[in-house]
Amino acid sequence: MKVPASVPAFVLALLLSSAASAAPAAAMVSCPDLAKVVQAGTCPTEEELLFTFNGYCSDNARIYGKGAEVCTNYASYRKLKNIVLWEKPGTDFQAYVSCDLPGESFKGRKPSAITVSKQGKMTRLACSYGEGVTFTYRTHRECRVENAEACKTHPAACKASCE
Repeated sequence: MKVPASVPAFVLALLLSSAASAAPAAAMVSCPDLAKVVQAGTCPTEEELLFTFNGYCSDNARIYGKGAEVCTNYASYRKLKNIVLWEKPGTDFQAYVSCDLPGESFKGRKPSAITVSKQGKMTRLACSYGEGVTFTYRTHRECRVENAEACKTHPAACKASCE
């Protein structure tokens, strides 16, 4: 770009520094510490589960896929629907956790795996803690995991760089 000689040097420096700062910086996103997650909803009651199983499941069976026994077997339906939303305050990490897990027993777990996948234009960063507990972070940014293998033995390594 050709700059006219009449533009003072400090104006040029200001323009160049603002252009450089407009570029988004990569951010490290770490798997959440489960000791700090909170329940964001309430577990369904047994009465609510029975009501929705008997009243709506057959109408919504197509949602669960072909061959799914979810709407013919209450135990399968209960396992699928007896969940509640948990989240890490101040972050975008969320998980649906089974209400059958006793209390907050999973809160002492450390992450054992981290994966990145694409869902359309969204990036899905998933942190697994075992027994079906997976906290997910969704973003429009591109993320990549540097060393997924290290996450298995070193929870602090369970992080991704998102740009």
